[in-house]
Amino acid sequence: MVMMSMMSTIMMLSRRSSSFVMGRRNTPAFVAVGMYRRQQQKQQQAQHVSNGAFTISSSLLSPKMSSTLMMSSTTAEEHLQTVESSSSSSSQTPLLGIDWVREVVSISLNEIFDPKEIARNAAIAKLDGKNKKKKNKKKKKNADDASATQKEGEEESEPKMSEEERNSIIEAAVNAALPFSTHDAMVTPATKAEFGDYQCNAAMSLAKSAGLNPRECATKIVDQLRPLIQDYMEEPEIAGPGFINLKFKDEYLVQALGVMVNDSMGRLGLPKAAEKKKIVVDFSSPNIAKEMHVGHLRSTIIGDTLSNLLTFSGHDVLRLNHVGDWGTQFGMLVEHLRDEFPQALSKETSKDVDLGDLVVLYKAAKKRFDVDDDFKIRSREGVVKLQAGDKEALAAWESLCAASRVEYQKIYDLLNIMGLNERGESFYNPYLMNVIKDLEDQGLAVESEGATAVFLDGYTNRDGTPLPMLVRKSDGGFNYATTDLAAIRHRVQMETTEGGEKADRVLYVTDAGQSQHFEMVFAAAKKAGFVSDSVSLEHVPFGLVQGEDGKKFATRSGDTVKLKDLLDEAVRIAGEDMKSRMENPDEDLSDALAAVAKTVGIGAVKYADLSMNRESNYKFSYGRMLSLNGNTAPYMLYAYARICGIVRKATGQSDDQKVVWPEESDIIISHDSEKQLIRNLVKLPDVLSEVESDLYPNRLCDYLFETSQKFNQFYENCSVNNAESPELKASRLSLCTVSAATIRLLMGFLGIDVVERL
Repeated sequence: MVMMSMMSTIMMLSRRSSSFVMGRRNTPAFVAVGMYRRQQQKQQQAQHVSNGAFTISSSLLSPKMSSTLMMSSTTAEEHLQTVESSSSSSSQTPLLGIDWVREVVSISLNEIFDPKEIARNAAIAKLDGKNKKKKNKKKKKNADDASATQKEGEEESEPKMSEEERNSIIEAAVNAALPFSTHDAMVTPATKAEFGDYQCNAAMSLAKSAGLNPRECATKIVDQLRPLIQDYMEEPEIAGPGFINLKFKDEYLVQALGVMVNDSMGRLGLPKAAEKKKIVVDFSSPNIAKEMHVGHLRSTIIGDTLSNLLTFSGHDVLRLNHVGDWGTQFGMLVEHLRDEFPQALSKETSKDVDLGDLVVLYKAAKKRFDVDDDFKIRSREGVVKLQAGDKEALAAWESLCAASRVEYQKIYDLLNIMGLNERGESFYNPYLMNVIKDLEDQGLAVESEGATAVFLDGYTNRDGTPLPMLVRKSDGGFNYATTDLAAIRHRVQMETTEGGEKADRVLYVTDAGQSQHFEMVFAAAKKAGFVSDSVSLEHVPFGLVQGEDGKKFATRSGDTVKLKDLLDEAVRIAGEDMKSRMENPDEDLSDALAAVAKTVGIGAVKYADLSMNRESNYKFSYGRMLSLNGNTAPYMLYAYARICGIVRKATGQSDDQKVVWPEESDIIISHDSEKQLIRNLVKLPDVLSEVESDLYPNRLCDYLFETSQKFNQFYENCSVNNAESPELKASRLSLCTVSAATIRLLMGFLGIDVVERL
C-alpha cells in the first residue's frame, strides 16, 4: 500500500515539475524570441539573450507606406487566397502576444530557480502535508469516543512509510524534473483592462517551493523579466499577494498597429507557424443516398472554419469527407435499382440514369425491405455480391454515390465549402483484415460471443461488466471501429510513398454522442502501436441543434429538417427583410441585392452556429440569427459595411465604387478609445493561437464582436472626417483600415463573405 502511494505521489510530482510534457505543446508561438532550448545550460541561455535574440528591430516595426489597393465586396475564398499569396509580411517581425510573454517568463523562471530544487521542495512539502493531514485526521477521529478505539486500530494497521521510501519518492521527483516551460509561466489574459494586457501567476505557485512568500517570489521574477520586456511593456506591477500585471507600452501598440496596417490586405503582420504540421480534418461526412439534414450543418462549418484557420497558420491541411458509402443498406438499394432502374447496373449506361430524389428512392427500398421477404433475402445476398466486387452491384453503387455527390455539392456551394476531399468508408475496405490481424497478433482482439472485440481498461457496461469495442461481427462483417482504426493507420502510420498521409494531428469533427466511440478507438490505436506519441488524435465534439422550444429541431410533421430547405428559408427571410426597406417593397431584388441577401442569409445561419460553444446545444431561431443587434452575422456585416462607408466619406469616394483603402500613416493616440481599439486589434495573434490549440471557433466570433464594439466606441469619441489635423485624420483612417481587415480576415475563416454596402 505504501508502494502504491509512493508511485502515485511520484507521478503527481513528476507532472508538476515536468509540465512541459503535459502542456500545450501544439500551441503555435507567434513569438519574437528565439525558441528556448531547454537542454541548454544557463550560461548558453544568458549568451543567447546577450546576442540579441529577444530584440525586435525597430525598423521592422516602423510603419511602412503601402500601395493603394482596390477591393470590392470580397468573398471569403478570394480573401483567403489573397492572404495566402501575400508575401509582404514574410520579412516582418511577428506581433507579440501571450505566447511571447509566456516564453520570456519561462526563460526568467529558469534563470532564477533550479527546477530540480523546486521539485525536491515540492515533494517534501507534499509528503509532510500528507503526514500532517493524517495526524489531524487521527486527532479528529479520537474526539469521537464511540469509535476512537476502532479508528486507532485502523491507523496502527496502516503501514508507515520508511525513510528509504520517502527519499526514493523525493529523488524520483527530482530526476523527473524538467526546466520550466511556457505552461509553468502561468500567464493569462488580464481579467480587466485596468490590470493591463496579461497577468502572470507563477509566483503564487512557486513561492512555497522556493522558500519565499508570493510577493518576494514575484519581485524576483519581475527583476529577471524586466530587461527582456522593457522595450515593449510598462514596468510590471505586483498586485495583491503576488500577481504580476503586464501591460504593453503605447510605443509598442503604435508600432504593432503599423505592422498590421502595412499588411492589411494580407496576413495583418502575422507569421506562419515556425513548425509546419500535416493536419487531417475529418468533417461533414453525410451518408450516400440520404439527404443532408440540419445535423450535418455543425460538422461541416466547424470543420471548414478550423481548416481555414489552420491553413492560414501555415500548416498542410487535408480536408477529408468520410462519407457513409458502405454497409448493409447498399444491398437493399442495389436490388431496388435492379428492379426500378436496371440501366443503373451497367457501367456504360449508369451515367445517363437520373435517380431523382434519392430520399424517395431510399424510403421506397426500405419499405420493400420491411414487408417483402423475398426482397429482403435478395438484399442480403446483394450485400455479399457488392462486397465480392460484382460488376452490376458496383455499377449501381457507383450510380448512387455519383447522384449523392451532386446533391451534396449543392449544399457545399451554398455554404462556401471548398477543397473537401471525399474518402468514404469504402476506401478503407482493403485495410480492414490487416487491422484485425494485427490486433489479434498482439492479443488485443479476442473472441466474444462469436464476434471479435477489443477490451480496454476503464470501459464498462452499466452492470460493471467489461464494455467490448467490436471490430468484427459474428457474421464476419466489420464495424465503424474497424474502419476508423484502418483510417488512423492510413492517416498517421502509412508512408506517403504507399499513399498514406503521415499526419501529425488528426481532428474528427462529429457530434458529442460519438465521444466514447472515439475515446475507445484512439485508446485502442495507441495500445496497438498504430499511433506514436508525437501524433495527436483529437475528437472535436459538438452539441445538438434544437427548435426554439428546446426539443428536436424538426418540421411540423416531425420529420428531420433538410439542410437545403433550412438554408433556402434563411435566404428568403433575408431577402424579404431587404425588400421591406425598399421604396417599392413589391419589386423583385436586383441580382446584386439578391446576392447580398444570400450572403446575409447563409452567413447568419453559419455565424449563429459558430458563435456558440460547439459543445453546447443551441436553439435555432431565424429571428435571432438575422437580427442586426448582438453578436450576429448581419451585425458584423453591417459593421464592415459601415467602416467602408466611413472611409469613402473621409476620402471623397463615391458610394457606387469599390473602396480604395487609404495609404498607411503614422499612428497617433489622442483618446483612450483609440488606445483600447488598438490594444484589442493587436491581440489577434492570441485569439488565433487559442483557437488553433483549443479548437473552439466561437472565440473568433467573440473577438469579432469585441472588435466591432471597440470600433463603435472609438468612432463615437473620435471623428474621422473632422479630425483636428490631417495627421490625426490619416491615423484614424489607418485604424479603420485595420479594423475592417480584421473583420474581413476572421469572417473569411468562418467562410462568410463580406459586403461593402448593406
